This record gives sequence, C-alpha cells and structure tokens, in this order.
Amino acid sequence: MSKILFFDAFIENEDNEIRLVLERYFNILERKCLPKFKILRAIEYEKRNDNSIEELLKIHDNLMEIFYEELNNEKIRSEKHPSLLDLKIEIAKKILENCELCEWKCHVNRIKGRKGFCSIGKEMLISSEFVHMGEESFITPSHTIFFYSCNMQCIFCQNYTISFRLEPAEAINPKELARIIDLRRREGCRNVNLVGGEPTPHLLNILKTFKYVKENTPVIWNSNMYMSEICMKLLDGFVDVYLTDFKFGPGKCSEKLTKVKNYWKIVCRNHLIASKQAEIVIRHLVLPNHIECCSFPILEWISKNLGRKCIVNIMDQYYPCFKAKDVDEINRRIKREEYERVLEKAKELNLIVKS
Repeated sequence: MSKILFFDAFIENEDNEIRLVLERYFNILERKCLPKFKILRAIEYEKRNDNSIEELLKIHDNLMEIFYEELNNEKIRSEKHPSLLDLKIEIAKKILENCELCEWKCHVNRIKGRKGFCSIGKEMLISSEFVHMGEESFITPSHTIFFYSCNMQCIFCQNYTISFRLEPAEAINPKELARIIDLRRREGCRNVNLVGGEPTPHLLNILKTFKYVKENTPVIWNSNMYMSEICMKLLDGFVDVYLTDFKFGPGKCSEKLTKVKNYWKIVCRNHLIASKQAEIVIRHLVLPNHIECCSFPILEWISKNLGRKCIVNIMDQYYPCFKAKDVDEINRRIKREEYERVLEKAKELNLIVKS
C-alpha cells in the first residue's frame, strides 16, 4: 500500500488539461470512485438458460442503462451473482462460437479450438507482463500486459515478434492473471494496461479475469481499434480509458502497410463510440512520407469530431523494423522537420498534445 501512496502523490502535479480530460481516471486513483468493472459486478443479472444472443443483448442494453445511472453513485456496493459482468462474459462466449470480435469477422468456433485470422483459439495467451515506466507520464507506472497476436499485422510493427506470433506465448488462466494484476497494483502501478499485439481476440478471458480482481485499478484498453461494434458494446462499462493507435488516413496506406480493409471507416467509427463510453488518449505514430496522407487527415478528424475531449500523443519513435526495410517509403526514421510539421498542425487545430 505504501508504494501506491508514493506513486499517487505525483497525481497532484499533473497538468490541469490532462486532469480535465481524464477526470474519472484520476478520481479512481484518488479513491473518489470505483473502476467501472467493479460497478458491473454490483448490478444484478437474472440468468436464464435458453436466451439467444439477440435476447442477451437486449437484456444487456437494459442493464447498461442501470449501469450509467449508478456510475457516479458513491454508496457502498455489494457484488451480485450473477452480475452484469457475468452477462458480458456470457455474450462474449457466444460470440466466440461464431467469432466476430474484430472486423475480420472470421465466424469460426473458437470455443471448439478453431482459429481465424488472429490464430487465437479459446486460451488466453500473453507474451509478458511487467511494470512499464516508458508510457505517458499520467499513465506511468503502468502494469502492462502484452497479449499474444494481432488482427492488423502492420509490416513495420515494433512488437512484431508478438503480433506475428514469432516468439513463444504463455497460457494463463483468469484467476492467476487477476492475482498478478492485484499484486502489481499493490506494488504501485497506477493502472492495468491491456495491450499486445492486440487485446481484442482475448476479450472473453479478459472479462473473466476481472471477475476476480480485488484492487481498485483503472482498466486501460490499449488497442488498434479494429474491433467490431458488438465488441465495442461489450467494452462499454468495462474500459476506464481507451489508449488508442490511430495509424492511417483515409487513403490506401492501411492496405499497403497492413492486411486490413476499410481501416479509416472502422477506426473512425470506433473512436466515436469510444468517446461516448470512456476517456480517450490517442496515439499517432508519425511515419516517414505519410504526413499529408495520414498524419494531417487524422489530426483534422480528431479536431472536428473529438476536439479537446481527448489527449493526443504524437509519437516520433518510428524506426524501420521487420518488413518495413523492404518498402522504400518507410525504410528510414522520420526527419525532424516531418515531426515538427505534425506538431504544428496539431497546434493549429487547438488539440491537447501531451506525451
């Protein structure tokens, strides 16, 4: 507990703009409110045995109305069994029987071990977990869990051994991961940061994990945002902060540098949904020769649709790794003037830019 108090003492020094955008996140750290997963566990779900996924989703929507009524209620909460979190788990399991968690919508039965684009079956696989000191200042120290595999497979991925499954993975069960999350929070981590690879293929087991987490730790969903609308529905009320990657503009860059289709339409849609669900920090990695086609349209979209309701981290650490070395346009680090042009554009658009 002493380590938590030590690190949380730095909260008061955070920038006022950051505190305004991430107000609820800081309230959790200051013990003024609960992380959302604990509120889900306090809303009762009357379980039935023969509901279709459509019926379960209707019940889910009704209970989410109660969730938002209770969100800022500071009364003592007792856990319910089964709860709204259990309902989300039940829906996620049904989705995995015909998987459409992400926009590939492979429709394979992962519960029976079938595998689609992500090559993840029913197990929860991680690459590593540790206390990360290299994240944004308001996130650090962060308990970062790297989930195995990715549904985008960018050719320049800096975590390509995880995303392309080139290193071994560790299978872990929800109770054990919950124990580790609680331990890291007691050690001083401000949050649990679910990343990868990509956490989306692991949603079912992630939700199961938070049935057992005891500590009041904010949930950060660190994602490429290439998930389906039904996945976004399940994340509603679970995620405290979306930490997103907004990579490509509306042109063909995403098709050239990843394996996904309709990137712009899907990721813009999901950012709009996320903005109604939780607080948002958007990361944009500046790519060489992709200023006008990617960086500028992304910043303009953020300005028009989210404005100063989110934090933007413009990242300059790109380097040509993995398959990027085979593509001339991205086979170099970015130039200082490229990065400065993107920063200047963000300034012109009056965005909140922090690192």
